[in-house]
Amino acid sequence: MGAVENIITDNLPLWSSSVQLKSTRGRGSSSKRNLYGVKKLRELILDLAVRGLLVPQDPNDEPAALLLEKISAERAFLIKNKTIRKAKVLNKVSEQEVPYKIPSNWVWIRLNDIGDWGAGATPRRGRSELYGGDIPWFKSGELTGDFISQSEETVTELALKESSLRLNKVGDVLLAMYGATIGKASILNIDGTTNQAVCACTAYTGISNIFLLTLLKAYRPRFISMGAGGAQPNISREKIIATPAALPPLAEQHRIVAKVDELMALCDTLEQQQENSIEAHETLVETLFSALTNAADAEAFQSAWQRVSKHFDTLLTTEHSVDKLKETILQLAVTGKLVPQDPNDEPASVMLEKISADKEHLIKEDKIKKQKSILKIGRDEQPIKLPKSWELVRLGDLSPEFQNGASSRGDKEGIETVVFRLADIENWKISTTDNRYLLIDPKSTARYSIKKNDVLIIRVNGSASIVGRFIFCDTDYEGIYCDHFIRMRFHHEIFSTNYLTLLASSDLVRKSIENMFVSTAGQKTVNQKHIASLLVSIPPLAEQHRIVAKVDELMNLCDDLKQSLNEAQTTQMQLTDAVVENAF
Repeated sequence: MGAVENIITDNLPLWSSSVQLKSTRGRGSSSKRNLYGVKKLRELILDLAVRGLLVPQDPNDEPAALLLEKISAERAFLIKNKTIRKAKVLNKVSEQEVPYKIPSNWVWIRLNDIGDWGAGATPRRGRSELYGGDIPWFKSGELTGDFISQSEETVTELALKESSLRLNKVGDVLLAMYGATIGKASILNIDGTTNQAVCACTAYTGISNIFLLTLLKAYRPRFISMGAGGAQPNISREKIIATPAALPPLAEQHRIVAKVDELMALCDTLEQQQENSIEAHETLVETLFSALTNAADAEAFQSAWQRVSKHFDTLLTTEHSVDKLKETILQLAVTGKLVPQDPNDEPASVMLEKISADKEHLIKEDKIKKQKSILKIGRDEQPIKLPKSWELVRLGDLSPEFQNGASSRGDKEGIETVVFRLADIENWKISTTDNRYLLIDPKSTARYSIKKNDVLIIRVNGSASIVGRFIFCDTDYEGIYCDHFIRMRFHHEIFSTNYLTLLASSDLVRKSIENMFVSTAGQKTVNQKHIASLLVSIPPLAEQHRIVAKVDELMNLCDDLKQSLNEAQTTQMQLTDAVVENAF
């Protein structure tokens, strides 16, 4: 038994450090990651417990075979007194059904042998007099802890009399049989009944209900594998009571329960320490990287950079930290802190003057209409200090031409034409495979055309991470776009397309867009006015190209680092699995 203790204690660093990420964004919440090592340790503890490997056997314990004889006599007495119904006689566990060796004073049984099992029911919903009484009525989704006493609904005494509900007593063990909750188990802390998705067991004398709970929790993977029924898998009472299980002496049941409690408390501590460690690391990452992006001048930036570079080996150890580095790179890129400025570059202000003069000329010649005045940038709206050669303007000041997309239903007459939808966007680019064709009038084709250097902006969607995204068109497309998009077209060479991609993905733009969302019926939308009001930072064109090259270089390094971290994480999880397998 000492070897088992060593497996648990000698591998504490492994249990504590093995983490499986569910998401690459966000801070702190365990919903975003699976503490894989601790999860596997909990499973290992339960498995060892029900195999007779967690605590030593005592030769002075009354053997389980004798306990089983007493249980058989008790069951016969209860049946004779009509306290319980006579159960179907099941065959003894055969050698072919035995999955592993057990101690000599244990015995193989079926779950039917250790308690009286019964399922619940749902009283007729149309009869209000059956609901709202004093009897808790539990559903499978309410089996959320080892001990439960609160139910969402209650039923009346009349419901008990007129339906097949079973009244379960304090200490009875409940087991979920339907859907995603299959195999979840809890002990009742109050008298109550259940619906048909929950099976209940009243353990016979000599069976610890907490040991039975431990057994059922250890068997949950088995119950899940027994589930049938497609979209809503389920297990039946018949399958449950026929399940083979290993029964230890009563004294050992109590020792197992005590040891499991002790080790699960250790798991709780490891889990909390791990969460605290991850939280502290993520706070450090965000603090140091934020100091970089928020630096007020060159001296502050240099000081922040020295702190970050000094701790690179401890900072960049998780996917979250690499993603935060990527965000920081983008923010530095669009605020003029990523590459040095060249005094020979034509300042962005010169380019803006040319655009303004050209716009005035076209207005005078009645080639374009005079635009409504764009809101001036207030002092409180200038969150960033830019290099002298850069400009911070509203997107509308750059004279973009906006056009909402065509109806998704097409026209009554016309030529079969590709109409690009959200489904045609892959990796923020237009995909030309498996497109939809609709009848489109030639006038519509001209109006909603897509040319090289156009930008499609996602106008509406249920997801906040999608609405307002910029889709850059690197070629002319044979087709038009639907009304889920706004097209933005520039008539001057203002942006490198790749720089505009970085700008649209940076916090400078994304946070502003997210603050503009209009929500209706679960859908979030942005409009042309929103997009025109966005603040954008414009470097000289030559510097835009240098920024794009540097960002590409650094993002490739980040991707390589993330790949290495993923491989290390996978290796750690495989090592955790190997330790668990070798325990047996």
